[in-house]
Amino acid sequence: MEIGRRPEFINTRKHSEMRKNNKRQQKDKEGQAELFPVSPEVHGTDGIGSVHGRKAELVSRLKSQRTLTGQLMEEIADYRNLTEAYEQVKRNDGSAGVDGMGVEALQSWLVSHIETLRSSLLNGTWEVTAVKKVEIPKPNGGVRLLGIPTVKDRLVQQAIHQVLERHYDPHFSRSSYGFRPGRSAHDALRQSAQYVKEGREWVVDIDLEKFFDKINHDRLMQRLSKGIGDKRVLRLINAYLKAGLMSEGIVEQRTSGTPQGGPLSPLLSNIVLDELDRELEARGHKFCRYADDCNIYVKSEAAGERVLASVTRFIEEKLKLKVNREKSGARHCGKVKFLGYTLLPGGDLRVADKSVERLKEKIREKTKRTRGVKFAIVIKELNQIVTGWSNYFRMSNKWLSTFREIDSWMRRKVRCYRLKQCGRKYTVYKTLRELGLSEKKSWNVALYSQGWWAMSNKQATCEAMNLQWFARNGLRSIYTELTRLKC
Repeated sequence: MEIGRRPEFINTRKHSEMRKNNKRQQKDKEGQAELFPVSPEVHGTDGIGSVHGRKAELVSRLKSQRTLTGQLMEEIADYRNLTEAYEQVKRNDGSAGVDGMGVEALQSWLVSHIETLRSSLLNGTWEVTAVKKVEIPKPNGGVRLLGIPTVKDRLVQQAIHQVLERHYDPHFSRSSYGFRPGRSAHDALRQSAQYVKEGREWVVDIDLEKFFDKINHDRLMQRLSKGIGDKRVLRLINAYLKAGLMSEGIVEQRTSGTPQGGPLSPLLSNIVLDELDRELEARGHKFCRYADDCNIYVKSEAAGERVLASVTRFIEEKLKLKVNREKSGARHCGKVKFLGYTLLPGGDLRVADKSVERLKEKIREKTKRTRGVKFAIVIKELNQIVTGWSNYFRMSNKWLSTFREIDSWMRRKVRCYRLKQCGRKYTVYKTLRELGLSEKKSWNVALYSQGWWAMSNKQATCEAMNLQWFARNGLRSIYTELTRLKC
């Protein structure tokens, strides 16, 4: 013991340090409670399987993960990881960012600058470039904001995504399907159909207003810091979140949101909404979430209204996100659109009305009579639409007769386009004669039709440009493709 120091002073100092430690621990607990809240609607006791038990398990796992990720940047900057990231960026293709460099130029840049890239990532000097601001119209009105990073930043984001995904994805909810390996929209639809088949025909349809634009940066970074121990990675992610949006040479700074367009945004959105998933699981709800599209399945309208009100409170008060009350609601399954489909009582699926309208709009775009594109190219473009659309909507098992009607309408659009290409009445006459139509019928079509659209639906025109003619030109049928994919 040091001479002149009183024992009671030592005890007082120890007590003071203990009080400081207790306050620090209490502050940590409050921070965890804020990030991993237990809703007042949910009650449970501590123990295995309880709400508090699950929360403690989550906090423990994130602490363990934080310890294991102290050198995460070394994994991100690994040669193999960067090579895989390049291959993925190359597959995704996409337009150039603000620097004008395209994907085709990325390989030569990477070969020349791989060591510089690695060292700048490892020592924390990689400079994030502003993203190109792009606004695209939404089908139901409004615009969707895209932020297109440079291909170099897309490479780095993809490298971060690949490493973080290995740590986070295995612990995401089974009811989360969007932007996850081995999971798809079809998986979400199968599970939704099963819930409806079990009698949960009322759907709490939650629409998050401009979700990707409203993500709170501070809250997301706070949550990431609980599970990532490498501060270099946290600083880099924060830099990507705050990267400016460039439009017409002017950079607009951002304080919230993660615009769609970068490889990192989908994973970050799942990390944000994992809190919602855990809350819904803690309450015992049956739900399916695909990105920001979340449906909860209940057995009555009254239950749906209660769930809608309480979940809306949680999203807005705890997650600091905004629920679009006009688009959200508790509705019967037949009135809800989920991932382009509508669920019917009994678990059947049909293509949603809006999806059919969007298909027709695409066909209209390709068959505009003023396009001036070769007929063979129009057929090729339509076939691409038919194939992609049929592959996605192959799960529909009701109202398939609708697609016979769409096929008929599409064939008429194609006939109209081909006739317009003829230009003059005599050329129309010659074309129909070449297709085997009699001289009299050919002249009747060419001379007495009131416009190209009326001409395309005349009986004689349909006789000349029949199903065999479409088959020879290679036009595919939506109905045939759908039924073939079901076999």
